[in-house]
Amino acid sequence: MRYRQLGGSGVEVSEISLGLVYAVGVDTDLIRRCTEAAFDVGVTFFNTANAYGRGAAEAAWGEILTRHPRDSYVLATKVWGQMSDDEADRGLSAAQIAKQIDASLRRLRVDHVDLYQAHRFDVTVPLEETVAALQEVVRQGKARYLGFSEWTTEQVEAAVEIGGPDLFVSSQPQYSMLWRAPEAELFALGARHGISHVVWSPLAEGVLTGKYRPGQAPPPGSRAAGELRSGSMDPLLSERTLAAVERLRPVAAAVGLTMSQLALAWVLRRTEVASAITGASRPEQVHANAAASSVALGADVLAAIDDALGDVPVTGPVLAPLAEAGVRRRGR
Repeated sequence: MRYRQLGGSGVEVSEISLGLVYAVGVDTDLIRRCTEAAFDVGVTFFNTANAYGRGAAEAAWGEILTRHPRDSYVLATKVWGQMSDDEADRGLSAAQIAKQIDASLRRLRVDHVDLYQAHRFDVTVPLEETVAALQEVVRQGKARYLGFSEWTTEQVEAAVEIGGPDLFVSSQPQYSMLWRAPEAELFALGARHGISHVVWSPLAEGVLTGKYRPGQAPPPGSRAAGELRSGSMDPLLSERTLAAVERLRPVAAAVGLTMSQLALAWVLRRTEVASAITGASRPEQVHANAAASSVALGADVLAAIDDALGDVPVTGPVLAPLAEAGVRRRGR
């Protein structure tokens, strides 16, 4: 496993990180075995959010990670999502951030997280209030560093104007061979402000693993076949996209990689990326994904990938954008 610095922080994170998204109805023993497999292969960066299972994901890791010394891993969580049936129990107001950080720490059984991220932007709250509340979390020692996920460049620039150039160390955008939008502006913005990227869905919701085949129904138990499927998967599951992904098979085979390893190595070719968040349904997947950290793709392989995909990669808002545009400022 190789490690990269997280933005302007002094923290190093493993190039492959483990994400825990849904924990309701998931076997806790399976989560434990996947987590232990991560430690076995040098994965030391763990990502979750308060809204995943309305705290269930944090609680699961709170029980599991206590078995490891606190300084042996880097822990990240997020704030924004709805945490109860009350629609007001969400967002990035000062009151919500103060409430949710304490609740997250209780579930995670730690006195601080290494990275606290705004899961989405909150256009209903003055940005000055959100920035001050996040900075207060750091001042109190409840988080070491701050990040954001799926903010527009306008929103990031406005926040940095308020909070200073060291406000954020990380961004968490969607990024994969099939979703390259961050290359247009976000990567350059990060370079200007010392912000690195911890990317989610590097396997395009599993499409880049090759599990979905053209003309075939999604395999039983897969995300596309189950209740977790969302409309955002539809463009990824088009016959045209799946046919393009099929053309990656010989490219991966030629360099002795699985489809997943090829996709992860492709993401990690960018120095702007600090880590690629991966999920796992069994420990063997953790081991296989971790092996991508040692892979450097040559120019010929990168060209072959682009040839295989043609004009399929999404570089604009074909998938529904997660970021809500706009910034609310006090007195404006």
